[in-house]
Amino acid sequence: MARRVSARRYAEAIFEIALEKKELDRWQSDLGKVAHLGQDATIAAYLGSPKVHFEDKAKLLAEKLTDIDPLVLNLVYLLLTKDRLDMLADIADEYRRLLDSRRGIEQAEVTTAVPLDDEAKLKLSQRLGDIVGKKIVLKLKVDPGIIGGFVARVAGKLIDGSTCCKLAALKKGMV
Repeated sequence: MARRVSARRYAEAIFEIALEKKELDRWQSDLGKVAHLGQDATIAAYLGSPKVHFEDKAKLLAEKLTDIDPLVLNLVYLLLTKDRLDMLADIADEYRRLLDSRRGIEQAEVTTAVPLDDEAKLKLSQRLGDIVGKKIVLKLKVDPGIIGGFVARVAGKLIDGSTCCKLAALKKGMV
């Protein structure tokens, strides 16, 4: 939880910088590259090793991240000195969330019992968009345990239209 809060603070700070410089998309791209680099197990192990000097780590990062904004590279160096490079993916996710929010887009985590076809995805996206008043981008998961229907988390709301939930409510009502 604390890690997520820290990632949000970093993301908000760099979002303000990107907004000021009018480079929102570039920063999103650069953060994606940095987060992708952090997912490489070999590089992450090298950067996390206390036996490797900061200068050597910085040299590797400078070589791998040649085409990114120098301020993004400075962020990576800052996280490296604080031993928080593992937060890069979280910071990139939070930044994307802030950028989407600015553009009127909301992420919705939707769990269904079966995979949805393209037409069903479009209808569900439109319905959820009508509820929250924003354009919706779906992040889909499949969980046969909900039996049918869907469970959606969007804009801080939980919408549970699953068969499992309805059966539980019916059981509670009968008791």
